[in-house]
Amino acid sequence: MGKVTGFMEYGRLEEGYKPPAERLKHYKEFVVGLDESQAKIQGARCMDCGIPFCNNGCPVNNIIPDFNDLVYRGDWQNAIEVLHSTNNFPEFTGRICPAPCEAACTLNVSDLPVGIKSIEHAIIDRAWDEGWVKPRVAKHKTGKKVAVVGSGPAGLAAAQQLARAGHDVTLFEKNDRVGGLLRYGIPDFKMEKSHIDRRVEQMTAEGVTFRTGVMVGAAKDPLGKGSKVTNWAKDTVTPEQLQKDFDAVVLTGGAEQSRDLPVPGRDLDGIHFAMEFLPQQNKVNAGDKVKGQLRADGKKVIVIGGGDTGSDCVGTSNRHGAVSVTQFEVMPQPPEEENRPMTWPYWPIKLRTSSSHEEGCEREFAISTKEFIGEKGKVTGLKTVRVEFKDGKLVEIPGTEVVMQADLVLLAMGFVSPVANVLDAFGIDKDARGNAKASTDFTGGYATNVPKVFAAGDIRRGQSLVVWAIREGRQAARAVDEFLMGYSDLPR
Repeated sequence: MGKVTGFMEYGRLEEGYKPPAERLKHYKEFVVGLDESQAKIQGARCMDCGIPFCNNGCPVNNIIPDFNDLVYRGDWQNAIEVLHSTNNFPEFTGRICPAPCEAACTLNVSDLPVGIKSIEHAIIDRAWDEGWVKPRVAKHKTGKKVAVVGSGPAGLAAAQQLARAGHDVTLFEKNDRVGGLLRYGIPDFKMEKSHIDRRVEQMTAEGVTFRTGVMVGAAKDPLGKGSKVTNWAKDTVTPEQLQKDFDAVVLTGGAEQSRDLPVPGRDLDGIHFAMEFLPQQNKVNAGDKVKGQLRADGKKVIVIGGGDTGSDCVGTSNRHGAVSVTQFEVMPQPPEEENRPMTWPYWPIKLRTSSSHEEGCEREFAISTKEFIGEKGKVTGLKTVRVEFKDGKLVEIPGTEVVMQADLVLLAMGFVSPVANVLDAFGIDKDARGNAKASTDFTGGYATNVPKVFAAGDIRRGQSLVVWAIREGRQAARAVDEFLMGYSDLPR
């Protein structure tokens, strides 16, 4: 694929960023994508490696060598057809996927991998610009009705596939806008919401009905502890009503229960979950007024959690004008470079520095919070201790306790489970982690213990990547189509 000797002739070219001083002034995307000639060169680097491990490294099994070759040859219109054959929303993954496909690239064994993600980004952006992305309306209607609960990437993928199969699909979303955590979890500077809006327009033309501001089951604060959730449902629909009105129900509500840090002082003012902080800024960016918005202006911010959500809190805090931002990670600092022969083709553990880190952030590894300290009911600092692995466990290092100042603490330690009341309302069996219990094998087909109710995405597998959610949404759609019709032409 690509140019036979391309991997020897050309090096990897990364997408560029606009300067931090410029991008910190706004919440718009700042990635400078590859132009046509640059994308062609990256496509030329794709090796005729015999077994394309990148395909299996990609959760949606993108046919990567094929679209790399098509870009190299300048056939962009067929490139988007190949890309769309496995991925409903490459504009999402081309922006926010960590690209496990690149870790699995054969070239990554001894060199830098092909810039697969940047090629995907270039393909879909050009496809939208050229008008190649059009509604695909089903030629025949089945007369079957399907409810999809949750409009994150899993719900959107399931709804689109089912509509294209000819079913009447209604997608329910508790928030005031469609998109789930794509809309209210991921900052606009990583993915502007116009990308979601374009897909909603396309899916509406394909026959999907969107109902926002509707909670399925009993509405309650999903984060607990009186969190400041500003985008909560106004209406409710009972599971019984959905089961009565629809031939099948697909639950794709995500895993929204944030992991808490129950140490002394947790109830002090100024300590908040990341998912209280991030959605509010996204709503403001959308033109909404948020009373009492959580802001980092002039504050010393500590973000607890070293993953992507923590990084998003760093970038947002810097745009607010924080005095300082420090990010905690309880695990030891990973190596800057992985041992490729030892880790390839799997996802390696190595130090990853995001664009938000580059904008200004102190990073502390192997550190644990023992206590929150405050005055007059407000947090003023954290008592921390260094930790290390001993006998397979993280243990405190004596004599390393210090107090670090903080005016705002953001908890970004991941998500532990779905909002339990949704599953309880349906009577869905749960696994040991509190997720919906539903098999993905050919006989199980994402079906739960409740007749004609299916589950897919993070609500089933737990916290994961957008690309995994799209995969599960697509696969669940096929399972539902088979359940309703006895067979399915949808890809699995």
